[in-house]
Amino acid sequence: MHAGFSAGRVMTKFSILDLSSVTEGGSVRQSLHNSLDLAQHAEGWGYHRYWLAEHHNFPGIASAATSVVIGHVSAGTKTIRVGAGGIMLPNHSPLQIAEQFGTLEALSPGRIDLGVGRAPGTDMVTVNALRRNLDGDVNQFPRDVLELLRFLDDPEPGQAVVATPGASSHVPVWILGSSLFGAQLAASLGLPYAFASHFAPAQMQEAIELYRHRFSPSKYLDKPYVMLGFNVIAADTTDEAEYLASSVRRGFVNLRRGTPGKLQPPSENYLDELSPADQALLSQIMVCSAVGDSALVTEKLQRFIGQTEADELMVASQIYSHEARLRSYEILASAMV
Repeated sequence: MHAGFSAGRVMTKFSILDLSSVTEGGSVRQSLHNSLDLAQHAEGWGYHRYWLAEHHNFPGIASAATSVVIGHVSAGTKTIRVGAGGIMLPNHSPLQIAEQFGTLEALSPGRIDLGVGRAPGTDMVTVNALRRNLDGDVNQFPRDVLELLRFLDDPEPGQAVVATPGASSHVPVWILGSSLFGAQLAASLGLPYAFASHFAPAQMQEAIELYRHRFSPSKYLDKPYVMLGFNVIAADTTDEAEYLASSVRRGFVNLRRGTPGKLQPPSENYLDELSPADQALLSQIMVCSAVGDSALVTEKLQRFIGQTEADELMVASQIYSHEARLRSYEILASAMV
């Protein structure tokens, strides 16, 4: 059974985006343990897929070696799809990513996804440490995606370089984005599209419409498929959810100030401490969010799905307490049925 809201159309699937947050006072080891524990619970609750993301030089994110963490999570689960949301493809060669995800697919057949984006996933100093070249033209990312697709496809006769593992694995590739560029690319290649509306919602509606209007059916996908990011902080009471949400709100503000750190414990009345400018910034960033008890979260999700007709929601829940994070996803799972 796949849980979801029907909203008068095909049932929307629900999935999880895990940043494998490192909490203040916690450790990377504990964060990775918690990620596996959450994935195992999510599998039992009926979530469709579980994605991890590539970020570098972030003290509060433990999933920099994304394919390694995906291997950790997929090895400890049985049915839920596991993947990258996403791999920042310009940081890597397409051949290396094809080999990594071909290996993951061989170890967990039929359960691996590969979402790719073109952002650095870090700051400019770290970009240099990654040996990334930013001098490439705007067409380099589309060329890299095409090369990656070829490496994951069946080899052609006489093909000089064959990804082993990788060739004939047919790992599903998604285009990720927060602007119109990714929407155009996903539409032209006939690939599924995931929009980062959980932190960059400004162009969401325009990107969705462009993708659906320009979509060209392909051997990968016969019709458009849209996944949208959405923040959910659910608790048994709305007051508790508002309290828990102070951690992610503080994280967004610190990130925009250029001072990212570990996920902080929640605090009372955090919004009251902020300047009007910071409050306005937060309200813009977290447009695609639901904070509250089961009834309030359900209402907001139904409204969002009705407005966007999303095929799938990728839900992020950055909560300091692992037990509270589990409870948030459990409440959402109960609301989805």
